[in-house]
Amino acid sequence: MAYDKFDILTSSAVPLPIENVDTDQIIPARFLKATERKGFGDNLFRDWRYNQDNSPKSDFVLNNELYSGKILVGGKNFGSGSSREHAAWAVYDYGFRCVISSFFADIFRGNCLNIGVLPVQVSPEFLQKIFDAIAEDPKTEFEVNLAAQTVKILTSGEHESFDINDYKKGNMTNGFDDIDYLLNIKDDIQQFAKSRPF
Repeated sequence: MAYDKFDILTSSAVPLPIENVDTDQIIPARFLKATERKGFGDNLFRDWRYNQDNSPKSDFVLNNELYSGKILVGGKNFGSGSSREHAAWAVYDYGFRCVISSFFADIFRGNCLNIGVLPVQVSPEFLQKIFDAIAEDPKTEFEVNLAAQTVKILTSGEHESFDINDYKKGNMTNGFDDIDYLLNIKDDIQQFAKSRPF
């Protein structure tokens, strides 16, 4: 399934300065029954967003109209816990295209890259600068440049580089998942297969 091509994302951000956010908090296990990658955004951070009677919790950031955007800024060790890919699906389906943190769980990072969500790992110091900028002005915009591998606070111009695997970077740039990538080089694969002796 192809996803949005990622080039330069300019957006405000939603701050979630909580460390060790695990995948069960991102999408509780009781919502994992669906097999399609749709509808999970409704239950992103479900137990943090809603009371037992399904009324919104006014003190949770996703219920605060001050904050919006396609960037989610999380605390250290974001996406830890079980390997459920549904957590990345929920982040994408809600509308986020980038998650910034000072550390990601490896499996969560991989699941994000497979579905079109860019995980940007920055230093703890720069992460704090991002949180501070949002606290000062919730409408502060950030620029995430995949080609240059940089994230910038537009109000101050401060920026930092981030790492990404070249293969995953290419897929994000083209909006490919792993199957799309193989389909894109189908002719090369067929030519190679023809060149091999049986």
